Amino acid sequence: MADASAARSGRAPEPADPAGQDRRSVLAGVLLGAGIAASVVDLAVFHLILHWHHFYDLSTTGVALFSDGLFHAFGWFVTVGSLFLLADVRRRGPAPWGRWTGGLLTGLGGFQLLDGVVLHKVLRIHQIRYDVDLLLYDVTWIGTAVLALAVGLAVLHRTRPDRPAR
Repeated sequence: MADASAARSGRAPEPADPAGQDRRSVLAGVLLGAGIAASVVDLAVFHLILHWHHFYDLSTTGVALFSDGLFHAFGWFVTVGSLFLLADVRRRGPAPWGRWTGGLLTGLGGFQLLDGVVLHKVLRIHQIRYDVDLLLYDVTWIGTAVLALAVGLAVLHRTRPDRPAR
């Protein structure tokens, strides 16, 4: 209720509690990282520029293009949503940029790992390429995902707020 009256009066909202600010910063970073991995890296580079595959390759070209459209919409929804969340974090107070960066790398690596292992290998709904030896592609894709995820988790661990002793 206080936030609604503050919005109507033009006053800034009350600052979020530090723990809430931290969680929202990490979530904004994770969502932006996943959005970058989905929309920029996977969709723009591999689907649109290189034409290596579509999000769903087990049907007609029309279905493949439709699946790319849904994938694109999901990626941009996540990306734009993360930016609104980050703007809200900044509006409430200083953003913990180290936590946000750790979240971004975690989201990027986590999405890429999910894509490389679950979608490419387990569900096999699309491969990075067809009619070539996939070992180099898989090692590169999954390896960079694990690296980004590990660095992101390490940054989150190093930048975690001090917890009061109980």
